[in-house]
Amino acid sequence: MSVFLSKIGRFAARFRWPVVGVWALIFAALVGVLAVGTANGSPGAVTDSMPDTNASQALERMDDAFPNSAAAAGADLQLVFVPDSGDVTASGTVSAISAVLADAANLPGVESVSDPYNAQQPYLSPKLDVAVSTIHYGELSEEQQEKYYSAALELLKSAPADLGIELGGNLVPLGAPAPGIGEAVGVIMALVVLGLTFGSLLAAGVNLLLAVFGVGVGLVGVLAYGALTPIGDNTIILAAMIGLAVGIDYALFVISRFRLELRKGSSVPDAVTRAAGTAGTAVLFAGLTVIVALVGLVVVNIPVITEMGIAAAFAVLVDVLIALTLLPAVLGLLGRRMLSTRQRVALDRGEFLEEGGRQRRGLIRGWSSLTVKRPIISAVAGIAVLVVIALPMFQMKTALSVPGGADPDSTERAAYTEILDAFGGVQSPLIVLAEGDEVAARAAAVVNGLSEMTGVQQVVPAELSSTGEMARIIVIPEAGPIDQQTKDLVHAIRDDADSYDGVHLEVTGETAIGIDQDAQLNAALIEYLIIIAVISVLLMVLLFRSILIPLIATAGYLLSVGAAFGASVAVFQWGWLDALIPAPQGDPMLSLLPIILVGVLFGLAMDYQVFLVSRIQELHKKGMDPKAAIREGFARSAPVVIAAASIMVVVFGGFATSEFSVGASIAFGLMVGVAADAFIVRLVLMPALLSLLGRAAWWMPAWLDRAMPSVDVEGHALDVAEDDAPRQVGSGELSKVG
Repeated sequence: MSVFLSKIGRFAARFRWPVVGVWALIFAALVGVLAVGTANGSPGAVTDSMPDTNASQALERMDDAFPNSAAAAGADLQLVFVPDSGDVTASGTVSAISAVLADAANLPGVESVSDPYNAQQPYLSPKLDVAVSTIHYGELSEEQQEKYYSAALELLKSAPADLGIELGGNLVPLGAPAPGIGEAVGVIMALVVLGLTFGSLLAAGVNLLLAVFGVGVGLVGVLAYGALTPIGDNTIILAAMIGLAVGIDYALFVISRFRLELRKGSSVPDAVTRAAGTAGTAVLFAGLTVIVALVGLVVVNIPVITEMGIAAAFAVLVDVLIALTLLPAVLGLLGRRMLSTRQRVALDRGEFLEEGGRQRRGLIRGWSSLTVKRPIISAVAGIAVLVVIALPMFQMKTALSVPGGADPDSTERAAYTEILDAFGGVQSPLIVLAEGDEVAARAAAVVNGLSEMTGVQQVVPAELSSTGEMARIIVIPEAGPIDQQTKDLVHAIRDDADSYDGVHLEVTGETAIGIDQDAQLNAALIEYLIIIAVISVLLMVLLFRSILIPLIATAGYLLSVGAAFGASVAVFQWGWLDALIPAPQGDPMLSLLPIILVGVLFGLAMDYQVFLVSRIQELHKKGMDPKAAIREGFARSAPVVIAAASIMVVVFGGFATSEFSVGASIAFGLMVGVAADAFIVRLVLMPALLSLLGRAAWWMPAWLDRAMPSVDVEGHALDVAEDDAPRQVGSGELSKVG
């Protein structure tokens, strides 16, 4: 593979302008597809569909049996009155509320406004301290949704403050806000890290520019597909984050190797060839690993997660192709100008780097020596830090959606909470479907039994279907839809599903479906985590020809995932960084988040493992003592890993400052996971544990070693190819570049 990629790199460098032109045509073609698809109209709304559950199947049967049960078309808002006086029946309060309701009836688009004092259907709390009115709208366009919702908010501002009015519901579909300053700051910080790494603004600029171009191609491709099939905002955000981060890293690896080859005295064509065959092979292997992890989300069998995984995988594929084709073309064009002025002057004086020479002492070499000399202390300290960060994970609560809206400080959430406190779970009732030959005879007994269950506030009398073989019973829980008490109630009803002769009970409705889907995602997380761990071990056994190193690396990956989970819980569930993170905090974690973090962090962890340990492996194979190989390999590869991880951290950190809670929580989890994996697992635990194991770290049964194919990440086949064939320099024009 290294020889093949080196030939691609040499070809791209020699025919650099045609290669650049091909990529420009690819981008233009995708833009054209996007323009045509957009001109043909929107593909429709995104549907976050999930696999069927017992609750969703029961809901379908109920809709068939009760065809008139569907809610009226249109949208609703709720005016929730919590007056300072504490009594909604006081004469002055009644008059003030009636005046507000009259104004609400005159709002644009309003079809009806319910009267909470209606004797036939009152909506007053038992303590008479809360009154609720429903504002019903007809079918609304997107423009009307924003206009009418703004008008309703203005009504709140003009209403008497002592009525304590909150507006429940939201006419405007929530979506991702426009990119903020944090994302831009993250990109600028990435440029700063690249500049410090390369010592050349040109090299840093090329690295970042190609990564941004890769994000552009990837996103246009995703959006072009989205012009034909609806895609979610979370999908676009994840593809952008992953595409930008790995795009910068992959270009960094190739450019670093290209600059190294130039400093060793290679011509520009040979330096491009060598970089493409060595760093390019590592990029291909790491990229394919990330792609496998992301596409592997298909096994979860949840369409919205599959969509996010495939879109992010496409963005990574684009980054890999750019690193293997477009980047060599650009390197062939710029040549020695990718070096700093000091490095070019040194080359002109004939001062070349020596292959295999001992690395100069410095902070990184000193760090590697410390971990090798004190491996037990280093390993224990690193594990202790990761465990402490991961501890909040055991308090993690997940939910598919947050009732009342994602912002705990919004009027929508306040209205939801007031109704929940005053009326129980009336906004999220359970629907119990009774089916069987004896339904009509035993419906009253079922209602009485449900009324006596723990966590039930009220049970509405059963409604029989036209055939008499099905009854629909509305159960109002005491708690909200994501409260543990409500989940326990659902499970308790299901446990007693066949306790009535001739009757079978099913629990359905939005609350039950949400509980089932959250449980599905949690089960899928465990399944996916096991699959990822197995893939991790198998890939690294193949790559490193070792049994123990893959086990250590996978255990380290699991620790970094735990740290990402723990930090996310502390920040977004407990609100520890409320002053720094603008996204809403205090809610359960989104059910999708753990699975996404597991998949993405696996791919990124494999990147650092490959680039760090493969260098140590190469030196050990050349006959170095294990500890010496760790020191030298660490000193040579750690700077690039540190730069790559730092770039990931600042890019994800920029996205973590978004006001969009989903995107911010994903970015924050990735930021912590990358930092934990790169700076603790790979730069502390790996050298420490490798030092403890010594030669045993590289042990593998002889029969297994013979049975496995060889993966040449470091490009050893290039040395053989160069020895077997006369050295050929590219065109004279190319050899003079720089």
